[in-house]
Amino acid sequence: MKIGVVLNPIAGGGRLKRHWPEVAASLRQHFGDFELRETQAEGDAERLALDLAASGFDLVIAAGGDGTASEVADGLLQAFGESGRTAALGVLPCGTGIDFARGLGLSVEVDLTLKRIAGAKARKVDAGRICYVDDHGALASRHFINIASLGLSGATDRAVNVDKRKGKVSAKALFYWRTVWEFIRYRFQDVRITVDDGAPVEARMALVAVANGKFFGGGMMIAPDAELDDGQFDIVILRAAGKLKLIWDIRLLYGGRHRNHPAITILRGKKVVVEPLGDVEKNGALVDIDGESPGRIPATFEILPGALTLRY
Repeated sequence: MKIGVVLNPIAGGGRLKRHWPEVAASLRQHFGDFELRETQAEGDAERLALDLAASGFDLVIAAGGDGTASEVADGLLQAFGESGRTAALGVLPCGTGIDFARGLGLSVEVDLTLKRIAGAKARKVDAGRICYVDDHGALASRHFINIASLGLSGATDRAVNVDKRKGKVSAKALFYWRTVWEFIRYRFQDVRITVDDGAPVEARMALVAVANGKFFGGGMMIAPDAELDDGQFDIVILRAAGKLKLIWDIRLLYGGRHRNHPAITILRGKKVVVEPLGDVEKNGALVDIDGESPGRIPATFEILPGALTLRY
């Protein structure tokens, strides 16, 4: 089996990079020879994964946070679409956000995780595709593996990703305080949400999460009933309500105890369209794609059943 590793050298404050001799020794113990590729800028992981898959590699391990894993998955899915080459994804979690790995039950202990991946059987899971408007006003699209969302989460992503404490404090603490701070400043936005062929739902919202996995935001279980292989999204809508009460109730998200909250609506479906109502500038909510915020709505989310091969 040909093994490739895509390493984000600054993930988790550079923890994997600093301990690379030990990580490499563990990789050789469990997999034998492997090829290492390092990212240098945003988008590199996608390009490197695509090249590895197109070159005949059987397993590509994303070493980094949610953004790295998502970019690698995007590259693997592109490779399959372009050449029919199938490479499996493995995840070695280290980063500010490791919510996808959390949903898989993976350990942050390197040797334990690599041993588990080496002994795992390949499993087909769903992926998502989002089409949105990027920061330059152009139409853009990409795949996601965990959760894509809009509203408060997009603003929080941007704040977390420029926070100087990133990599120095726990992800849970950083995401929690940034979520609260951004929520205080957040202006609720009016959107129209259409799920499959259902009647459109108009809502003044704080957040809409289109979930393949369960966790986002540094450990918030936003979609407690989501499954990676059920062929559907769980769509969680957090409607506008009193801010002080909602800030207090954020704690419910960490244990997935928000299902019956009066401001929460949960739907299920395979295709979701979210459009701003009225003033597009005012209600063009920022999107979050697996922990990154590259643009805004209008956006269309589509499930791709069984599109990704995963080993964990």
